[in-house]
This record gives sequence, C-alpha cells and structure tokens, in this order.
Amino acid sequence: MSPPNSMGMEAAHPTAASNGVDVTNGAAAKPDFDPSEAPPFKIADIRAAIPPHCWVKNPWRSLSYVLRDAVVILAFAAVALKLDLWALWPLYWVAQGTMFWAVFVLGHDCGHGSFSDSYWLNNVVGHVLHSAILVPYHGWRISHKTHHQNHGNVEKDESWVPLPEKVYKNLDTSTKFMRFTIPLPMFAYPIYLWRRSPGKKGSHFNPYSDLFAPQERKSVLVSTISWISMALILLYASFLFGFLTVFKVYGVPYLIFVAWLDMVTYLHHHGHEEKLPWYRGKEWSYLRGGLTTVDRDYGIINNIHHDIGTHVIHHLFPQIPHYHLVEATKEAKSVLGKYYREPKKSGPFPFHLFDNLVRSLGEDHYVSDAGDVVFYQSDPDIFQFSKSKSKSA
Repeated sequence: MSPPNSMGMEAAHPTAASNGVDVTNGAAAKPDFDPSEAPPFKIADIRAAIPPHCWVKNPWRSLSYVLRDAVVILAFAAVALKLDLWALWPLYWVAQGTMFWAVFVLGHDCGHGSFSDSYWLNNVVGHVLHSAILVPYHGWRISHKTHHQNHGNVEKDESWVPLPEKVYKNLDTSTKFMRFTIPLPMFAYPIYLWRRSPGKKGSHFNPYSDLFAPQERKSVLVSTISWISMALILLYASFLFGFLTVFKVYGVPYLIFVAWLDMVTYLHHHGHEEKLPWYRGKEWSYLRGGLTTVDRDYGIINNIHHDIGTHVIHHLFPQIPHYHLVEATKEAKSVLGKYYREPKKSGPFPFHLFDNLVRSLGEDHYVSDAGDVVFYQSDPDIFQFSKSKSKSA
C-alpha cells in the first residue's frame, strides 16, 4: 500500500532548510521547473500535434528494413568467414552484434503492432527475428507490454525498475555487485529472461509464470519451443562446423547484442543529468510515467537501430512506426515543452553515453519505501561488506 498522496508530495519537494536537496529521496530543487509536477497538457494534446501520416504503418516498408538487416548480417558473416583474420574478428563482433540489436528492434516493433496492421504478419516476422537471436518472442512481448503500460511506476514497471529501499538492503553483496558494477549489468538480459529482476518472480519461458494470463499461455509455449529450436540449430551447427566457429560467428555478436540491449534500455530510463521522478499510487499516470523517459542520440547508430533513441514518443504512442518517430517527436515538442529533455548531440559514435551509464550505476541504487513521488538515492557504502571481508581475510 502506498502512503497518502500528501506524504508522497511532501517528500518530493525539498525545503529551504535542506538547501534545495531533499534528504528523504535525493531530489534537487528546481525553482523554475519541477519535472515531478503534473503537466499542464493531456496526452490527447500530444496526439493532436503529431501529423496523421505518422500513424500509418506500411508493411512493405517495414519488410524492407528486415531485408536490409538480413542482407547486412549475412554479408558480415560471409566476409568474416572468408577472411578469417583474428585482427578483424573484433571489428566483426561489434558490427554484427549491433546488427543483432537492430534485428531485435524490428521484432520489438512487431510486438507493439507498429510493424504492420496485420496481427498474423507481426507475429510471424516477430517470431522469426526474435528466435534468431534467442529471444522468446511472446514471452518478452507480453512483459514489455507491461513495462509500457506501467512506465515510471515503482510498483508495477517491469524493465530496470528501481529497487525499493527495503528490497535493496536485503540484497546480498554479490547481487549488488552484479547489478551495479560495469560491465556486469550490461549482460543481465539472459538472466532477466530466465528469472526476472530482484524482488520479482517468474520466467519468460514458463507459460505458467506470474507474468502471463491463462489465455496467453499457448502463445508463450510457442515462443519457448521456437527458442529451443534455435538453440538446437546452434548446437547442431557446433557439431558440423566446430564450437569455436559458431562462437566466433554467432556467440560473441550475441553478447554484444545483449550489451546494446541492456545499455539502451537502461539509459532511456536512467542517467539523465537531472534526477527524474518515479511514481506510486494515485500520483502515477500513463502520461506522467511516460514523460520520465529520456531520448538519446546515438550518432550514426540512430539509423542502424531504427531510431529507437527517440524514446519518449515511442513510449507514449508505441503504435507509431519507427520510421515516423523522429518527425513525430519534432512536432510534439511544442506541446511537451520542458517535459521533453533534448538529448545531448552525439559524435559519429555515442561514446558520451558511457559517462551517463557509469555515473548512473554509481549513484542510482534505490528509492524510498515511502512516498508517491520518489527519486533515486545513493548508497555510499554499497560494497562495504565485501571490502571489510577482504581486509579481515
């Protein structure tokens, strides 16, 4: 149960005695603009600002991106196998892992229904794309839908949700180390698929998991079988061509893809220079939760991974095709005002985002158990136990 709204709002607004810093939940005072305040506009106002053609889904255009990515992936693999130079394999791994991530985004669009208006086409393409990179399509689609429907909600969000203080303080040191120490959190996705996040139960592969309603179990089972089929194909390929070859061609790019997925999904909800609110109870709304999302600029990667960095409008209106997100965002800015945070411009490659990532993982550890509007707090002694243990040894 959340405390009364008045308690949550009192925690969200710092007093003069604290020099503008909220001791309870770490929020810094902003005299000119408070991002936790309810916006003066409605979601219908944002929708009205977006041109009608931005809502139109073109299945042929969507399929052309699938073809583009598939051709690039096959070409990368063919060239890497032909040359087979150890000096070039690292370049291949990064490039191919990035393409796996691009394929994931297209499958993600299928899950949202922004790929086309055809339920059948969305599910067939989504299954093929996600199974190819060892993602259980329906299992992940359903949990991701939960994330979108509850974005910014401490109690109900699904993806990179903040840990309440009580849950955080009950974590053992090894779990804290895994969650907050670079680069370990960037490889958490497979674990999340199997076990979800700390404090949550269930698996994306189990049709009877708490994640799914009874009517969704058959779909989840189909996706799990598809995932197993892909795993068996990789195992068979290892017998045919050797484990090392499959690991070089597929295994390492898969790990790079996982790192991309974890980094991007984390940074779209964390790491902004200004601390952003999270909500509980009556203070949460779909609009307010969506406005805590952050856009990111990835340089030349923007086009490669299908403009997933234009994330605010995507979160508010996931049915908009990815190829209209940039225009839709541009038109919506006049309504969003200060609630839209202009992303820092990237060079050709988004190296600047590593600073945001490292800083956020070092500072954003948990949120207060009390309050309907809360901000991340830091634990300065996060690894104190492991340090003291090593000294005593």
